[in-house]
Amino acid sequence: MPAPPAYALVATDLDGTLLRGDDSVSERSRAALARATAAGARHLVVTGRPAPRVKPLLASLGITGLAVCGQGAQLYDAGADRLLASVTLDRETAEVALGKIEAEVGEVYAAVDQDGVDGLTLIEPGYRMPHPTLPAHRVQRRDELWHKPITKVLLRHPVLSDDALAAAARGVVGCLATVTMSGPGTVELQPRGITKATGLALAAEHLGLDRSAVLAFGDMPNDIPMFRWAAWGVAMADAHPELKAVADEVTVSNEDDGVAVVLERLFG
Repeated sequence: MPAPPAYALVATDLDGTLLRGDDSVSERSRAALARATAAGARHLVVTGRPAPRVKPLLASLGITGLAVCGQGAQLYDAGADRLLASVTLDRETAEVALGKIEAEVGEVYAAVDQDGVDGLTLIEPGYRMPHPTLPAHRVQRRDELWHKPITKVLLRHPVLSDDALAAAARGVVGCLATVTMSGPGTVELQPRGITKATGLALAAEHLGLDRSAVLAFGDMPNDIPMFRWAAWGVAMADAHPELKAVADEVTVSNEDDGVAVVLERLFG
């Protein structure tokens, strides 16, 4: 394997990548990120979580700069606690997309992430949060999900696997929204054309950096656009096979500090 070049931007996914299963960042990973930043690189979180659900983690990591949130729909300035850019999913489009999906696979359970730095995660009856540590507010009826602008819809099916649900959704809503799978129990609809790659590209532009300077880490199919855009993509050992297929490198698992292993080699 050829040695990767030096990188000025280290883009890390959170769940299943930088974070361990208990939502913590290990001391080894913190030290490796500190070593990279001391060498002149910037660390950028690129996550499917919306900005309000990322604030505490960014604070714990001492990040006061940019973060890409909501699968690329939000560019968040942690120091100023404001969104530099935000793309919302049209609520009528979201309802039509859900109708098409249910016509194809039967009833699904839905949740939404509201736009804004203080937006809520709303869940309808039957929806179960894949990350029980993340706060959510239950509503009584689906139409209550659309009361405020949203950045994405999260879907669960009572029987179908995530892969099957994502494939079915892509087949019927491809012209309405972008369908992603970002983790166990997490199939999502986001604004058409919005991906982690579009958010990462916008962040790099703000930082004055070219894609040739970007090193990306991830574990799920929602990281595929980011890997294709970045200069070098590193998948975790237990990453989804679709992501491994496009990765430039596979490291050890998040539980074994896979991000740190690579950063120690590159910035040691």
